[in-house]
Amino acid sequence: QVQLVESGGGLVQAGGSLRLSCAASGDTFSSYCMGWFRQAPGKEREFVGAICRSGGSPYDADSKKGRFTISRDNTKKTVYLQMNSLKPEDTAVYYCAAARYYTTVARVYDYWGQGTQVTVSS
Repeated sequence: QVQLVESGGGLVQAGGSLRLSCAASGDTFSSYCMGWFRQAPGKEREFVGAICRSGGSPYDADSKKGRFTISRDNTKKTVYLQMNSLKPEDTAVYYCAAARYYTTVARVYDYWGQGTQVTVSS
């Protein structure tokens, strides 16, 4: 069993940055691929990226490359989403999730956090 708690969301102006954190409980954090998703009102949940081992290359969704960076610290059982050059269209609830293997498909992820709101003003 893994419990996930996101933090770090908030209101930021366009062009600004935010770093989201996702803290996990449980003893098997390092064995999970950790993904980030987001969901804007009226839209489907969208894959942002995932990282499958500490120091490994994160798998960033193509559309976010260059602006978003995912990292993890297995000693702290935490995964991070660094978001730079934010745009109003990045406004959404951001979720972290844990899966046994790399996937972009939300329904495959076994555990989810409650989400944290990110609002980017123009």
